Amino acid sequence: MITHPAHRLRRFLVAKLSFLAGFGAGYVLGSKAGRERYEQIRRGWEQAKDDPRLQSIAGVAQAKADDALSSLRAKMGNETSR
Repeated sequence: MITHPAHRLRRFLVAKLSFLAGFGAGYVLGSKAGRERYEQIRRGWEQAKDDPRLQSIAGVAQAKADDALSSLRAKMGNETSR
């Protein structure tokens, strides 16, 4: 079975993100430091996700990923480039 390069890229990115999410969840849930460490991690996450700098970086990364995917699709003849 031949798969489309964009499909392979998407599968790779989803697999990588799933691994990182699983690793993070496993660390938090399995942390031997207990509830205090969990609360520290949770507070850090809450502060980070609301940080405008992080949101800006995430927006730039998303735009670059979208552009790369559009460019790849255009090269494959599925969509016109932006």
